Amino acid sequence: MLRPWLRQCPRAARSLASLRCRQSYIPRPRLLPSDAISSSLSQSRVRHLQTSTVEPEDRVPLRKQLKQGAKALKAHKRQRRESEEASRQKWELTVGVEIHAQLNTQSKLFSSASTSSTDLPNSNVALFDLAFPGSQPKFQIPTLLPALRAALALNCDIQSVSRFDRKHYFYQDQPAGYQITQYYEPFARAGYVDLFSHDGIAPEDGDQVRIGIKQVQLEQDTAKSQEYPPSTQLLDFNRVSHPLIEIITMPQIHTPATAAACVRKIQSILQSCSAVTTGMEMGGLRADVNVSIRQRGEVEGTHQYGGIGGLGQRTEIKNLSSFKAVEDAIIAEKNRQIAVLESGGKVEGETRGWTIGSTETRKLRGKEGEVDYRYMPDPDIPPLFIGDDLVAELRNTLPAVSDELIGVLKDPAYGLPIEDAKPLVELEDGARLEYYQDVVVILRDLQQDQDSKTRATLGRVAGNWVLHELGGLLTKADLVWNPERVPAQSLAEIIDQLQRKRITGPTAKQVLAMVFDGDSRAVPQLLEEENLLLRPLSREEYVALAEDAIAQNPQMVEQIRSKNQVGKLGWFVGQMMRMGEKGRVEAPKADAILRELILGDGQGP
Repeated sequence: MLRPWLRQCPRAARSLASLRCRQSYIPRPRLLPSDAISSSLSQSRVRHLQTSTVEPEDRVPLRKQLKQGAKALKAHKRQRRESEEASRQKWELTVGVEIHAQLNTQSKLFSSASTSSTDLPNSNVALFDLAFPGSQPKFQIPTLLPALRAALALNCDIQSVSRFDRKHYFYQDQPAGYQITQYYEPFARAGYVDLFSHDGIAPEDGDQVRIGIKQVQLEQDTAKSQEYPPSTQLLDFNRVSHPLIEIITMPQIHTPATAAACVRKIQSILQSCSAVTTGMEMGGLRADVNVSIRQRGEVEGTHQYGGIGGLGQRTEIKNLSSFKAVEDAIIAEKNRQIAVLESGGKVEGETRGWTIGSTETRKLRGKEGEVDYRYMPDPDIPPLFIGDDLVAELRNTLPAVSDELIGVLKDPAYGLPIEDAKPLVELEDGARLEYYQDVVVILRDLQQDQDSKTRATLGRVAGNWVLHELGGLLTKADLVWNPERVPAQSLAEIIDQLQRKRITGPTAKQVLAMVFDGDSRAVPQLLEEENLLLRPLSREEYVALAEDAIAQNPQMVEQIRSKNQVGKLGWFVGQMMRMGEKGRVEAPKADAILRELILGDGQGP
């Protein structure tokens, strides 16, 4: 069938002939006698072993590669630390922070439209929000209250008279062509925030640093834009005129970690006084950072914060949306400016951007100044007068600041470590702290008959159960905080039973889980009906369990004795607890018996 076609296609015929020629040289397999097969297999096995055992000279074993990689990484980190140290010795970093926070209000700043963001796009919009011709702004007085609470919590001086200005620029998310803000006469000035080591400041900043706040001003938010590639951009004007406060710190921050700690601390303060409802994680708070570099000891240079000279040219990094982004962006911009200056260049005043996961900032535009924005008093909004009586009332009703609460929790009355005190204050806007204090009050009442030394530890014990045991159940179940799920009375009774050694630690956790899952019985009733009360084992029972565990693992016993690997005793304790009746084996007593039988150390129970 192929021959007629091959006659018409000489090239194909030649290729086929060449293929047949090559195939003719392929040797056909021939049968071998069994001894020849064995010999052939043996020779091939020898050749395989020779080729597999002889490694190329440049091949490095995996273990050696891992060691070399770890060593190189350690050397890189050491070099980076040395470089950072040398950089700190030669160059001084200065950072100022501007924080924009959405206020906790029901209406917008200059219209009665709702601030809800859960409705359909462009459904909560007034005529003034869209800059409709002829519409006029009307200041909504309730929006001032959370702003005042925030300023007072930041230790600011409230100005009796403040005014609104227009900041002119054109962008599609600002329909009026200007933003209403308070540039010249803000409602609050001269505040400060104290940062401590537990806030996460850099070690070189010591145990405490105070960052001044230049001013806090009211302003309106812009629309929310959503891009749809390649060329579509949609706008949602629900967010237009949402009340904001802008918090401007003094340029008194000199380390990236402290800058991030400052933003974190300010967010915590704003949440504690109910000035805001959401933070960075939900987009309710954004930060801009101003970064400048100068050589240490240098007194020349320019600086755009009024009244403070001698700093290098600053650049601004806009719209940072996480604490890590604040720190990483400052590090990247610091390194960029140092590289520019050390190469003989000049740092330009400009606005830069940052992308999460990046290692470099990017230029967005040249930096606008006051002349570019053409600030002017807003002729449609009258001055804002704030009475001393309102300020005094708000000051007296402010909740205690987090630093004071942490100090109370660290005192001997509670005795909490900072690792527990800080989250108790911050979680659920203080709701977890209130629950913890209720547990401690009830527990102290239940433990009145105990000695003073035992009662002095109740605060720390209760903190562990509220934060770690109960918190762990909430995390595992992916549930939000609800104090009614495990009433304070129930948790206090569980801890009381444990302190009196009527139940073991595992049993206490089991009971907590039962209450968490909806068991409404009182704790004493639950323990009785479920037969969970501790029935202590005798010494003979402990010895029998220990001997069984030892007999099943003689090699590990020998290792403990010959190599003094005492840490492995904990494994035997676990074996005894699994082998014994659930809830009856007490770890300290099991450990004592094991030490006696294996090490000849002391006397068991």
